[in-house]
Amino acid sequence: MDEHTRIDGGPRTAVVVGAGIVGLSTAWFLQDHGVEVTVVDRDDVAAGASWGNAGWLSPGLAIPLNEPSVLRYGLRTLLDRDAPLHVPATLDVGLWRFLTRFAAHCTWGAWQRAARANLPLNAECLAAFDVLAAGGVSAPTVSAPITALFTSRGQATGLLRELRRITAEGGEITYRGLSGDEVRDLAPQASPRIGAGVRLEGQRFVDPGAFTRALADSVRERGGTIRTGFDVRDVRPHDHAVTLEARSGELVSASAAVLANGSWLSRLSRRAGVRVPVRAGRGYSFTVPTDRPVPGPVYLPDVRVACTPYRDALRVAGTMEFQGPDAALDHRRIEAIVASARGLLDGVRWDERRDEWVGPRPVTPDGKPLIGATAAPGVYVAGGHGMWGLTQGPITGQLLAEQIVTGKRPEALRPLDPLR
Repeated sequence: MDEHTRIDGGPRTAVVVGAGIVGLSTAWFLQDHGVEVTVVDRDDVAAGASWGNAGWLSPGLAIPLNEPSVLRYGLRTLLDRDAPLHVPATLDVGLWRFLTRFAAHCTWGAWQRAARANLPLNAECLAAFDVLAAGGVSAPTVSAPITALFTSRGQATGLLRELRRITAEGGEITYRGLSGDEVRDLAPQASPRIGAGVRLEGQRFVDPGAFTRALADSVRERGGTIRTGFDVRDVRPHDHAVTLEARSGELVSASAAVLANGSWLSRLSRRAGVRVPVRAGRGYSFTVPTDRPVPGPVYLPDVRVACTPYRDALRVAGTMEFQGPDAALDHRRIEAIVASARGLLDGVRWDERRDEWVGPRPVTPDGKPLIGATAAPGVYVAGGHGMWGLTQGPITGQLLAEQIVTGKRPEALRPLDPLR
């Protein structure tokens, strides 16, 4: 035994790269095992995709992106800047290589494998939030159904088909169809154009920025350190320790290191032998006032827009833009969301919007996140959750902390092996 190893064989210390929901959850659950943690981030807590997303905790809708219809839709709208799925004109060879791999996984066989791989995370994700709440994370989660809106019953068939496929793979989802009048009773923002709906029970939502900051506060209160402005440029494993070097030249060493830096993951994980790429699928959001209170989350599947009660207003989120994670916000993407949703929702004051935001969501080509040990001793990764990082972040941290401390990989993480 050495200074970096506890008497039970687990690590004494760990450094986590990334102060978003996934990294902070991993740090929190490592603390539950008695590990001393340091979290580093190049910016600040919740500075990436963990702040402006829709805030859904929605295991019922955590469906893999690599469905065959997504490929058909993407090819049809490739040159349409206003489409929900957008790839800007670019000479980025790495992006086109990634999209080629993604397209190769848009088959029903690959989708089934991704769906089955994600099921254990979805089954336990809400329980992991409950553990955090019981352990002192003060931000609340709100139980509420998600109501999907459609202009006709025929348009609802696509979502119903997806839900049936997930339940056929073993997912537990409670849902029912709604008439237009039923939808307007349950979702007063639904416009007269809405003729049908689907209501998913057993879901929740949060203020994602507030929740992530509360999680960071809990990590600190439990003795952890969070260092912002620490931009990691190198990861160096040694015997029984790992050293991270920042661009400033600062060093941090610990028994184990967890790379959980979202859409920037591949820059560091490649050094640890991870060959599955992660690219930014950027999402946009903004907040708008409404004439009437919003009782719960509303989903517009046909235009791929998610709406959530947020600070006495409505947060509206949408699009999947394959662009560099640090690219500037494109106001045309915001306008496209407004144009697509305006006719479907009433009593929304679109011209009074605020908090316009873009955030990079880490996407893998095969629809499965990367969670577990790498080829570099003592180095682990946690990322690539796509649109479902908030939903799956705490359960990811709980399972990965177990693997790091015990040396035994939970069965749920086997299909998510970063070295696959």
